[in-house]
Amino acid sequence: MNNEKPIVLGLWPIAGVTTMGVTRSDAEATIATAIDLGVTAFDTAFSYGYDGESDKILRPFLAEDRDRFEVIGKVGQRWSSDRKRVIDGSAGTLTTDAEESLRRLGIDCFDVLMLHSPDPNVAIETSAAAIAELQRRGLCKRTGVSNVTPAQRAQFASVVRCDAIECPLNLLQRDSLDQLIPEANQDGGQVYVFWTLMKGLLAGKIKRDHVFAEGDSRPGYPIFQGAARERTHRILDQMQILGERTNRTIAELSIGWAVSQPGVTAALVGARRPTQIRETCTATRLPPEIVSEIDQIVASTDSDGM
Repeated sequence: MNNEKPIVLGLWPIAGVTTMGVTRSDAEATIATAIDLGVTAFDTAFSYGYDGESDKILRPFLAEDRDRFEVIGKVGQRWSSDRKRVIDGSAGTLTTDAEESLRRLGIDCFDVLMLHSPDPNVAIETSAAAIAELQRRGLCKRTGVSNVTPAQRAQFASVVRCDAIECPLNLLQRDSLDQLIPEANQDGGQVYVFWTLMKGLLAGKIKRDHVFAEGDSRPGYPIFQGAARERTHRILDQMQILGERTNRTIAELSIGWAVSQPGVTAALVGARRPTQIRETCTATRLPPEIVSEIDQIVASTDSDGM
């Protein structure tokens, strides 16, 4: 990254596919606010929006000062004519979609171009070779892969250098710390983590009695259901107390915990309104004693106890 702030603005929420009530004016204001607050890196994808909305909304900001910003792009997912998500890691599709995404953005080159997710019907080495060819053509400076297992990352890296990965990480979902992140770091790769707020739940704003709008995808995630949801709220109750003592919001603590883990470069933080990014982009790496206290809160909140 070209700045010290460990925050990348993730543009999925402003694409309007699973986020309710997105408006173009709010999306533009969110990006402008993030820039005003020092964010200079953005994460987009060919499939962020049914018609490339995130690329198109970001475009005018890049036009003002391209060299100031870092753009992470992803290819390998797209939408069918009936708006079904399609994973396609074939060389032809990756090439076509990368070229189209660059046209939408109005730029010549991605700073990082990633395979969005492995295609079960295409060898990941084949997809990696297509990304490598795009790099050879000068369409990206660095290459990477998202949504992979450690074995898949290694397979990708056997074809082209894996400069970066994107993977899930939050204080409740830590599997990426076991092998994926350490191995990426060992190879000199950057690590961008998502779901640090687990769709907003770990920001502490979604209360126990919250009713989700029709069409909101979040109730379908296991962490939003039953005992797992209640355990999370008990953890958040304790983090509220910690936040009051340390003058931090729950969101700042949750994101701060993630970016404080060894090997993590930055967190991908989404927002669809300026008020959301004003809070989350202020998150910083935390002192070790606060990280340790968060770990103790999580460990001591028994998943079976009420």
